[in-house]
Amino acid sequence: MSASLTSRRRRGYAAVAVLSVAAFLTACTSNAPAEEDEGGSDAAPVAVSDNDEPGDTVVIGFSAPAADHGWMGAITTAAQAEAEKYEDVELRVAEGTNDVNLQISQIEQFINDGVDAIVLLPFDGGALTDVATRAMEAGIPVINVDREFSSPFASRATVLGDNYGMGVSAGTYLCEELGDNPDAVVAEIAGIDSLPLTQDRSQGFADALEGCGLEVSNRVAADFTVQGGEQAAANLLQAAPQIDAIWNHDDDQGVGVLAAIENAGRDEFFMVGGAGSANVMREIQSGDSVLQATVVYPSTQAADGIRLARLVAHEKSLADLASSGVPRTVQLFAPVVTADNVDQYIDSAFES
Repeated sequence: MSASLTSRRRRGYAAVAVLSVAAFLTACTSNAPAEEDEGGSDAAPVAVSDNDEPGDTVVIGFSAPAADHGWMGAITTAAQAEAEKYEDVELRVAEGTNDVNLQISQIEQFINDGVDAIVLLPFDGGALTDVATRAMEAGIPVINVDREFSSPFASRATVLGDNYGMGVSAGTYLCEELGDNPDAVVAEIAGIDSLPLTQDRSQGFADALEGCGLEVSNRVAADFTVQGGEQAAANLLQAAPQIDAIWNHDDDQGVGVLAAIENAGRDEFFMVGGAGSANVMREIQSGDSVLQATVVYPSTQAADGIRLARLVAHEKSLADLASSGVPRTVQLFAPVVTADNVDQYIDSAFES
């Protein structure tokens, strides 16, 4: 057990894991208050926080699936880069794996090592719930990333993207572009249909389109891979001789989608991507592609998890909130990136 957390504080974490979900909201030490402006300035108040000041060393264990996808690789890279910003953070990174049993053993090792916090993007949230709960009961706060556990007792905080919001953002953008064409043919290239995240994205897309009187005319599902995207897009293009707009759920599979579009010689439509990869943003910048926009699904979620784990271990609050402590859930926004705002997002984008 590291010196930065006393046994009393560990017992406190264990208690909240066992007693109730509401107990997780117990107040923590607040940020330093802003100093009063003696000059009587009318300038807007500026939040003051000591959160980035070095404190006791915090040992954080990190585990995520294998980097077999551009977005997933960026998750681990961003987490490591974030940890390096803090001299009081020691990050222990487990080897990325899609083996549930191996990931469970990694978390068990973190528990045995007595780390101060764990940031975990589970390959399977349900399968990792039990070991995460055991970590919480051992007094080690767990920050759950992207794929939720099946019990609220398994984590102190959860960082999520917004899959439904991605669909809403994509659909809203298409409505803005096609709203004066009630007969527009809208196509959708989804990810893996059996996954709740895909279902949420499709539902959000359909709900947004309904608001402007449009609907999905042609839909296919891929598998988040380049090969799967190319095959699904080829099938779609063959089945639909006329398309006005396509939403592709995932920019990694979008590499294959673009290849299929080029092979088919089709350019009568525009396309909106999903996730926000750097190569898609470069396509948008070029102005020479059917790609007109993409919807961000942040690959910085684990980096946010590192920051939250550090705050929880140091018993600090999230800056700029009036409430004490760290929120139980942080859900990130899904903005639309176009040629007008791509410069704002491309530096933090991942490579497909």
